Amino acid sequence: MRYKLIISKDAEEEITVIAHAPSSLTQQIEDLVQSYSGDEYLMGYRDEEIRKLTFTEIECITILERKVIAIDGLGNQYRIQERLRDLEDILPSYFIRINKSTLANEHRILRFDAAFSGGVDAIFLCGYREYVSRRCFAEIRRRYEGK
Repeated sequence: MRYKLIISKDAEEEITVIAHAPSSLTQQIEDLVQSYSGDEYLMGYRDEEIRKLTFTEIECITILERKVIAIDGLGNQYRIQERLRDLEDILPSYFIRINKSTLANEHRILRFDAAFSGGVDAIFLCGYREYVSRRCFAEIRRRYEGK
């Protein structure tokens, strides 16, 4: 397989993939291209502060007290104006759903812990802890076993 990347400010952006057959790689490339909006950040609001939160620094996006909240690497919480279901379409593929109201950056998950109640919690690098639903955990397990 050959790979070629040309970065030129003068050329029109174009992505061409030539493959012998569809595969998980071609599907991932297609998903990435389709979901890319050009922006790689969200605007976060906290008290009087407005801040650009890059996708890579966001640990997870969850709903707390009926508001969409992004949690950064330091554990700071920022209110996001977009709806969670709309964010699913614009976030990169490394954001995975871990329960009905949370999208997690899988690169920022430190580990999964079994909870006393029999469930599973995701522990993030900042120390934030969020439960993982059984259905989502089964999908995450399939995703990791497929790699």
